[in-house]
Amino acid sequence: MAIPEGIAPTETHVPFDMADAATALIDATGAVIGWTAAAEELLGYPSAEVMERPATTLLATPEDTAKALVIADRCRTHGSWGGMEEVRHRDGRRIDVGLRVCSMLAPDGGRCWLVCAIDMGKIPTWAVSGSLLTAFLTRAPIGMAVLSPDLHYVWINDTLERYGGVPRAERLGRRFGGSMLPGLDTDAIEAQMRQVLKTGDPVVDYEYRGWTLAEPHSEHAYSTSFFRLDGADGNAVGVCYMGMDVTDRWRARERLALLNEASARIGRTLDVMRTAQELAEFAVPSLADFVTVDLLESVLRGEEPMAWPGETLPAFRRAGQSSIREGCPESIAEPGDTVAISPASPFACCFFSGEALLDPAMDASIGAWSGDDPARTAKVREFGMRSLMVAPICARGSVLGVASFIRSRHPVPFEGDDLLLAEELVARAALCVDNARRYTREHATALALQRSLLPHALTGGQALEVASRYLPTDARNGVGGDWFDVIPLSGARVALVVGDVVGHGINAAATMGRLRTAVHTLADMDLPPEELLAHLDDLVIRLTEEEAERAGDAGQESIAAAVLGATCLYAVYDPVTGRCTMARAGHPSPAVVDPGGEVSFPPLPAGPPLGLGSLPFESAELELPAGSLIALYTDGLIETCDQDIDVGLGRLSNTLAQPGLPLEELCSTVVDTLMTGRQSDDVALLLARTRALGPGHVVSWDLPSDPAVVTSARSLAVRQLAEWGLDALVPTTELIVSELVTNAIRHGTGPIRLRMIRHDMLICEVADTSNTSPRLRHARTTDEGGRGLFLVAQLTRRWGTRYAEGGKLIWAEQDLPEAV
Repeated sequence: MAIPEGIAPTETHVPFDMADAATALIDATGAVIGWTAAAEELLGYPSAEVMERPATTLLATPEDTAKALVIADRCRTHGSWGGMEEVRHRDGRRIDVGLRVCSMLAPDGGRCWLVCAIDMGKIPTWAVSGSLLTAFLTRAPIGMAVLSPDLHYVWINDTLERYGGVPRAERLGRRFGGSMLPGLDTDAIEAQMRQVLKTGDPVVDYEYRGWTLAEPHSEHAYSTSFFRLDGADGNAVGVCYMGMDVTDRWRARERLALLNEASARIGRTLDVMRTAQELAEFAVPSLADFVTVDLLESVLRGEEPMAWPGETLPAFRRAGQSSIREGCPESIAEPGDTVAISPASPFACCFFSGEALLDPAMDASIGAWSGDDPARTAKVREFGMRSLMVAPICARGSVLGVASFIRSRHPVPFEGDDLLLAEELVARAALCVDNARRYTREHATALALQRSLLPHALTGGQALEVASRYLPTDARNGVGGDWFDVIPLSGARVALVVGDVVGHGINAAATMGRLRTAVHTLADMDLPPEELLAHLDDLVIRLTEEEAERAGDAGQESIAAAVLGATCLYAVYDPVTGRCTMARAGHPSPAVVDPGGEVSFPPLPAGPPLGLGSLPFESAELELPAGSLIALYTDGLIETCDQDIDVGLGRLSNTLAQPGLPLEELCSTVVDTLMTGRQSDDVALLLARTRALGPGHVVSWDLPSDPAVVTSARSLAVRQLAEWGLDALVPTTELIVSELVTNAIRHGTGPIRLRMIRHDMLICEVADTSNTSPRLRHARTTDEGGRGLFLVAQLTRRWGTRYAEGGKLIWAEQDLPEAV
């Protein structure tokens, strides 16, 4: 008979109830002297075949004889033995049985053996002995207890004793909700048990959290099930509860929920500093007591970070911090400040290695963490910083900075799972920081591009007093394509322009620059407003067609969309006549304020947006007395998502009705009054107050088309220069007037008109009724003429031709002497 491995034959094991077992009695010689019917049923031998025969015939193998003798010898000393063995059936097959061997005294005073066996293949569940059940329940890995109907402990197993940290002897007979479990909500748990006792319905997987005396400084989670114990009469005799420590499951679930919440709370804006602050605020107090986020200075500027750190620590700035203590008193820096880092600190090691570090007990590494900074060392000691984690902020193969997590009040030091959670939080935040950095770079690039394309200094000369404002949209939508300009024209006139390009970002800014350049070029041609817009419309159509041919990617489609549908308003003010001619392409009408403060919105012909090419553009002419105000703006000033455009126009009208207010102050007032809510579009505002050039600045003469009048024209000009005190310009002005009048007589028709204007410069104009444009050419050495306009071009600041009703006009400008 084989002895079970690991069980000494001297031990007594009684794993089964032996009632109704197959029983045999063996005498001291080893012969069978007793045989029950159960034994015959188990092994197939009738009593006649086994009585008085050796018991060894029942063993599975002949080798089991020696082992049986050893067991018999042990039983003489210890009284009994139990275990599982194999025996042989009458038909030769082997049967696994549970055996119990007891030493007995025979009637003759000798020794005999009582052997009981149960077929393990047919053993019923009720045959398991009470001792085995007791061992199973007591040592089960699930905490179990039985309580009386009045909820006093009756029985408790080892696992539950270990969970609670209270010895079994101190808990038995005492009520569950006593002072033994102060860290648990025992009232809620007792309520569950009373409900089970009352209804008989079990409660499964009831979860609760708390601490016990086994680990008073560590919170655990438990999953407990309750069921009622009923007696034979069906009445409740107690309640049993079984509990498991599910702290790992609870923490995993909490971490998953925390990460899901982090996705919603971190990276809500495209601002690097705000994103870093959101990471710090989110981690306190759910993970740490104090968190700092330090980023590279280059990242805060939107520049590309280093692909991987070198050997020298770069400059860091505090981008975010949060603490369980108000005002972050643990910090040695404020957000935006430069942060000094010791090269030997965990911070530096984390940055150079790119791997997160865990220091459960900072007490042993304060020197390494603080470096040679006494202020940092003092903070660590003052606030009892005891546990540290540092994680690199890495995104797309680049290191952006380092996040530090510190515990001071929290009694439990950081562990490996906390480090994994910190790494995951930082990884998610790193992508948001990098997206914000990329946006910062693009936004700064677009803003720089746009502002480089916008005029740096506006001046209306003596014709207009001007003031402007440009407000880029918020950080989410980016820079737009709004623009404005003030362009000096010939004859002391000034052009006012405002436009709006569809979309935001670099594409819109680049498109705005192209249109502004085109307007400057067309304005130099002295085209009327409606003709200028027609040429600009043709340009937009060509640009749209070009982009459509290359619309292979989204970026080119965006450019095409930005060009198509752009709006523009072009106005020309003449300070000599006091008239302003305007035309618009899909743009809001300007506001005009007369000197008395009356505000109106002139009904200009509504031309289509640029690029549609469907309708012609028309202009309107207004009489503007000196002191009138013209307000040009883009729709972002008057349109918002929560108000109708008429409301915006009404607010603009009320704000502009302040005729005595200085222009710059009025400009600020308009913006502050109308831009009270969240800005959803770019805003461009251009204000211009008119001035007039009176008789003291303008003089004109009608001259006949006769070569003899050239001398008279020169004399008139010289006399006028003397009145203006511009004698220094007499030689050049005589030559200019002579050449322009001669050219008009020789190549023009009809009467001639000579006009001189003195404001920021001296302007000489000669008009005739011809539409033939003069052409500058370089005369050959053998030519007797053709040098007139060449000389005019050399002696003047600039010259040109513009067409007017009934003919053309040639003009030339000279700078005034510095003393004038």
